Formats: sequence, C-alpha cells, structure tokens
Amino acid sequence: MAEQKPAQPNYPVTFSAEYPGKMSRLTTFFRFILVIPQIFVLYFLEIAAGVITIIAWFAILFTGKYPKGMYDFAVGYMKWSTRVSAYTLFLTDKYPPFSLD
Repeated sequence: MAEQKPAQPNYPVTFSAEYPGKMSRLTTFFRFILVIPQIFVLYFLEIAAGVITIIAWFAILFTGKYPKGMYDFAVGYMKWSTRVSAYTLFLTDKYPPFSLD
C-alpha cells in the first residue's frame, strides 16, 4: 500500500500593512478623553452581546444554525470593539465610527 502525503497548504501567505507615518500629536494627547464615549456605548453593547450569545447558543443547539441577525450583531460588536482597541492603543489615528458595520 502506498503511503499518502498530507495535502500541501497554499503558500506563500502574504500580509501587507501600511506604515502609519506621522500621527496627529493633538489627538494622541487627548486620545483617552476622546475614547470615553466609545467605551461607554461598548459597555452596554457588551452586555447585549453576552445575552445574545447565550440565546444564540440555544438557537444553534436546537436548530443547528446561527441566527443571521444575532450573528451580524455579534460580529459587528467585535469589529467595533477591535477598532476602539486599536485607536486606544495608538495603532491607528483614525477615530472609530459609532457603527456596527
């Protein structure tokens, strides 16, 4: 019997990122003040996302599918949270929009 080789992954993997260049010093100085409204809204969205995750778990258990609306909300919350974290940690100079998109 011939020995089978494992499938080769698609290489090379590429990654590209733009160097941020010069960032605004004024917004860098006030960044933690500017992010307060974002954190306030995300706090309540985090509570809602937790409740929706529990409800979605039961929906997946009984139907075998993740409900689209719940999935979109959870993904939107994670995207928004990631944008706010990146802004807070000085990874980007672009202020995150108040949006789940």
